[in-house]
Amino acid sequence: MPDYNPNKIEAKWQKDWRDKKIYEAKDSVKGKENFYHLVMFPYPSGDLHIGHWYNFAPADVLARFKRMQGFNVMSPIGFDAFGLPAENAAIKRKIHPSKWTMANIKTMTKQLETMGNCYDWSRLVITCQPEYYKWDQWIFLKLFEKGLAYREKTLANWCPSCKTVLANEQVIDGRCERCDTEVVQKEIEQWLFKITDYADRLLEDLAILDWPERTKTMQKEWIGRSEGAEIDFPVVNSNLKIRVFTTRADTLPGATYLVLSPEHSIITTLDARIRNQSSVKDYIEKAKHKSEIERMTEEKKKTGVELKGITVVNPYTKKEIPVWVSDYVLSGYGTGAIMAVPAHDERDFAFAKQFSLPIIQVVSDNGKIAEGLEKAYVGDGVMVNSGDLDNLPNHIAKDRIIELVGGEKKTNYKLHDWILSRQRYWGCPIPIIYCEKCGTVPVPEKDLPVILPNIKDFTPEGTGKSPLAKSKKFLKAECPQCGGAGERETDTMDTFVDSSWYFLRYTDPGNANELADPKKLKSWLPVNMYIGGAEHTVKHLLYSRFLTKFLYDEGVLGFKEPFSSLRHQGIILGPDNQKMSKSRGNVIDPDELVSKFGADSVRMYLCFMSEYHNGGPWNPTGILGVHRFLNRVWKLFQDRDGAGSQNGKAQNEKLEKLLHQTIKKVGEDIGSMKFNTAVAALMILLNEMEKSAQSLSKKFLEHFLKILAPFAPHLTEELWHQLGNNDSIHLESWPEYDRKLVVEEEFELIVQVNGKLRDKVLVPRVIDQEEAEKLVLERERVKDALGKKKPKKIIFIPGRLINIVA
Repeated sequence: MPDYNPNKIEAKWQKDWRDKKIYEAKDSVKGKENFYHLVMFPYPSGDLHIGHWYNFAPADVLARFKRMQGFNVMSPIGFDAFGLPAENAAIKRKIHPSKWTMANIKTMTKQLETMGNCYDWSRLVITCQPEYYKWDQWIFLKLFEKGLAYREKTLANWCPSCKTVLANEQVIDGRCERCDTEVVQKEIEQWLFKITDYADRLLEDLAILDWPERTKTMQKEWIGRSEGAEIDFPVVNSNLKIRVFTTRADTLPGATYLVLSPEHSIITTLDARIRNQSSVKDYIEKAKHKSEIERMTEEKKKTGVELKGITVVNPYTKKEIPVWVSDYVLSGYGTGAIMAVPAHDERDFAFAKQFSLPIIQVVSDNGKIAEGLEKAYVGDGVMVNSGDLDNLPNHIAKDRIIELVGGEKKTNYKLHDWILSRQRYWGCPIPIIYCEKCGTVPVPEKDLPVILPNIKDFTPEGTGKSPLAKSKKFLKAECPQCGGAGERETDTMDTFVDSSWYFLRYTDPGNANELADPKKLKSWLPVNMYIGGAEHTVKHLLYSRFLTKFLYDEGVLGFKEPFSSLRHQGIILGPDNQKMSKSRGNVIDPDELVSKFGADSVRMYLCFMSEYHNGGPWNPTGILGVHRFLNRVWKLFQDRDGAGSQNGKAQNEKLEKLLHQTIKKVGEDIGSMKFNTAVAALMILLNEMEKSAQSLSKKFLEHFLKILAPFAPHLTEELWHQLGNNDSIHLESWPEYDRKLVVEEEFELIVQVNGKLRDKVLVPRVIDQEEAEKLVLERERVKDALGKKKPKKIIFIPGRLINIVA
């Protein structure tokens, strides 16, 4: 009997699948519904790590299952190839980013092929190639035409190490997500996409998506729509007013001070009246070194400085109140100024306690004024300490106060416009030319793509200009309008532009004349199932939704949302339960695992190790059990002497029943991405099969291989052919189970008395109400629960429960 040799078997079938192109999806197949299955494409970092495998391998199980269910499945792959990591790595190694990137793509392609996934390689997209990023530039021009791409000087997150602007989403705990350098605030001229124009639609359409609720909640909070009012506070001894935005106008009577963001322009305007200018300026300078996310952190200690010499009038109480500057107020949200009501806002309460500022309660849950508030009361109630409004419900008082002080109702958002300018080389050039005569001029569509030149000096200098500015050949350009001398924009695009529409290009990757053929877009999109990390919630996923909606408005697309269903995989930790890192020495190399155990074992263990959405620590011995399981499958097939009948049922009726129950369970579990319990069911079935190996029919064995095939595609292909089949098992249909055989003959009847669980009893599935009543009323637990009471009513739900009402 030959031994199980996964490396030999896997290489053999990977070549066979590649040569026969069995995974290349046709745009339409008669009698089959299209199913677009997609994993988030990888960045070509150099090697596939175990995290990539955890995203891709279990996801492939679902793709294969959908194929067997009769869908015309497209499961494409590509590379998100522009960006800082490649450029930084190239600088470190003194090679060109394109050389580094393409070498990594070559390596990772081989690694992806060893995984055995059913990827359609004919649809490969690589975002750093001109035939791809031409359409980045085309999308930019369309946004520019509509006024949704614009340039302005704005405060931005600046990474001193990477020497480029970062979006808020790319700053983690005040540091660059790529190099971990502390980020500073820097004012710089840059290009932005007006994503804020789509804020309401991005919020409202979340309701139609089959996405994890936590992901939808995170997007809602990031967009941060607030219904409120703008109210003016007159500056004492001045004609100036400070306008605040508040969602709690009902608490205006309790506003005891105002707080400005460090960037608020009125600080400069009133500079001469501020008695402690030095302290204020020092504080503002320190705030520049903090990102917005860091400033918004609830847990951090509140800091601030009073603007001594400046007071304002509370428009409701007519009392003078002080003005402070604090970094917990953001210039980009509302008006950059807030009225502080410490009795009814947790941040204001902490600030007031820290600086001994007045705390006045104006809303009470019981109409009484609490003595010495220990924390802010943020609930609803009735007005107190509010003059004529006392005892009025606060939600009614809110509108009256807005009217009394001349406020204006307003909706605000936390969402900022998308900063897409990057002062680096390795990215898509922005198709803009600057002309002294004509101003800012878009590159005509006929001249796209604007090619990223192959320059030798691509090291950033930190001047606020991209290295492209050093290339005179690239910089000099003829103005498309007047023909005069002009200069190209030297910033490149944020790589999230590349990934915000790549799923569209897979439908028609070779199209040189348009982003994609409208018929192909219509036949495949929106994506039926998208699988990737939750860390992309407020970056890639939000940006993709925005651009999809824009392209829908332009008539390019016939749908408003890119991903109908979304699922996240968890994170694999090291054996020490810590995040994997080379410094900790806990990194798992999948190539070594494949070499030792085979790809099928790695795939199947990743499916079995935990619930897919949770992830968890890697167990070095866990894969041994899965590998032994596959060896046992191999041995079972090799040990058979062919005694089993060719077409009949297995001699063991109990085993036949278990097979059909397993077909049902594995199919349902794969469909709901409960891969671990599906694998467990296959293991249980194998245990029983080994007891009757010689009596198993060919049909039985074929059914077993079919339900194992999505998990172990190579092994099952080999054994399928050993059974005498000529075509690939991966062209077969998912087996149908016999409904009669999956129904259990008995079930556990829940017994309730007055709606409370009192007992459970195993009963025949065909039991009727009369038999059930007779049985349970004789049960000791039921008698104890009833006591001397007699049943008034008995509710019987067949197959589930009986409830005795007494």
